[in-house]
Amino acid sequence: MIRTPLRPLARILDARSKGENPDAIERENIRLRHEEMRDRARTRAEGRLLVMGVMFFCAFVVIGGRMGVLASSEPTEPRSSIAGAGIIAERADIVDRKGRILATNFETHSLYAQPQQMIEPRRAAERLAEIFPDLAEERLFKDFTGKRKFLWIKKKISPEQMQAVHELGEPGLMFGPREMRLYPNGSLAAHVLGGASFGREGVHAAEVIGVAGVEKQFDKRLRDPARGHEPLQLSLDLTIQSVTERVLYGGMRLMNAKGAAAVLMDIRTGEVIALASLPDFDPNNRPRPPVEGSPSDSPLFNRAVQGVYELGSTFKIFAVVQAMELGLVNPSTIIDIKGPLRWGKHRIRDFHDFGKELSVSGVIVKSSNIGTARIAQMIGAERQQEFLRSLGFFEPTPLEIVEAKGGKPLLPRKWSEISTMTISYGHGLSSSPLHLAAGYATIANGGTLVTPTLLKQPRGQLGPRVMSERSAAAARKMLREVVTEGTASFAEVKGYAVAGKTGTADKPKERGGGYYKDKVIATFASFFPANDPQYVLVVTLDEPVETSGKKPRRTAGWTAVPVAAEIIRRVAPLLGLRPEIEPSELSGITLTSN
Repeated sequence: MIRTPLRPLARILDARSKGENPDAIERENIRLRHEEMRDRARTRAEGRLLVMGVMFFCAFVVIGGRMGVLASSEPTEPRSSIAGAGIIAERADIVDRKGRILATNFETHSLYAQPQQMIEPRRAAERLAEIFPDLAEERLFKDFTGKRKFLWIKKKISPEQMQAVHELGEPGLMFGPREMRLYPNGSLAAHVLGGASFGREGVHAAEVIGVAGVEKQFDKRLRDPARGHEPLQLSLDLTIQSVTERVLYGGMRLMNAKGAAAVLMDIRTGEVIALASLPDFDPNNRPRPPVEGSPSDSPLFNRAVQGVYELGSTFKIFAVVQAMELGLVNPSTIIDIKGPLRWGKHRIRDFHDFGKELSVSGVIVKSSNIGTARIAQMIGAERQQEFLRSLGFFEPTPLEIVEAKGGKPLLPRKWSEISTMTISYGHGLSSSPLHLAAGYATIANGGTLVTPTLLKQPRGQLGPRVMSERSAAAARKMLREVVTEGTASFAEVKGYAVAGKTGTADKPKERGGGYYKDKVIATFASFFPANDPQYVLVVTLDEPVETSGKKPRRTAGWTAVPVAAEIIRRVAPLLGLRPEIEPSELSGITLTSN
């Protein structure tokens, strides 16, 4: 573009010769240039607006045309074709370790209506409300007499309900075949199985998808048509799971507890033989997730895996076994337990006065907080963290259910010396009962890490060694003495030597601000038989209160221990363990020759 000079020399000279002001020429040229720029900008803007207007017009024409086509077409429900629609209803069974059915598919029917074909909509609405009490008669009648051409009434119905609807003789009521997920054992192992629901749906087919538990964890595998004939085999034992849940429920009611959890695990394979959480639910009619209140109050909450709690004195054995592994103490080492133990403004006390000193074994048997805290001081914060990390207390357990990711342990923000001391006796670090079971399994099997699993294992799957056999054996001996001489005397089961540790921790308030004075988490972590450990059992009760005496008792020795003992008494024979007389130590015997 060639611009006209603002002060053309010829015109300037001509103006001067005529006595005119040359600046007037410049002002005129500036005005003309601005007008030219304005006209160009207006033309460009008008062009852009025209293009946008055309685009919007085309979009409205397309949308309006599509809406017109949809309005004039007949509404139809998608159908599965012989060539194979995208809806796959097939889903593999889930079985226990002995092949018994835990979850399977069941052929049923759905019920839908085509109101335009109905003859007596009022009578149909009235009778359907009688057959299905959860349906409202007036709502049905309104839908039947409205403009809708298709209406779902029930996504799944029983054979009895189907027959009752069929007897109505209403041509506008129709049935569609479909498969539903069936849990023949009701609420048994509900938190492990999780539940299933419908995904994509059609009149003649519905996709069954997992929504929780192993159903969701292995959803792709269970829906794979190539493996539909191959059931998913879990490590659970249906009979033992049933006994565990039954005893746990009775114990929860007897101890007036708000909730309860139990984990029974093989110490060498990591197979979870039984996993229970109460209150529970029926996966055949899975309730909706809560929209208010604490998630832990919902029956959907898995206390054994998702619940992270301060597990109290059950942690003491970890401090002691680490100190023995480091060569800092042995079972006979004397520990100063004069109290209270002061650290800054904090005071650490024992539940009872145990005197001025105890051996390391005595610290475990008597459950001395002061003694354990002093041992933790010897270990130090850094080494304590390394050891607990090696036992898996820093990450969620890799159990094969989707809820396991939510069970991440709660660690202190700053791992100070006072944190080291309190964590040694189970305060300041929150973990799940399943974490605790895996930790005790490591001690019970001789010091090698084991990973919990819900899948049946063909052989043992011991991990890396985290403590020596010698330290583990010494710890097992102490835990046996806790039952024979200490706080878990109610855990004695005739014919089955039980070893374990009690733990009673004050329950923290939901919104912070300290702990409740009258609410506790009571836990008993155990393994059996003590002389040749095979299984670990952890029982946790939420807010238990034992009221048979003059005063309410909340400690684990009075609440969790009796429940665990009853579970062991009933499941040990089912596990194939024969009752035996516990072998005694041959101490003080001198061999002589003739």
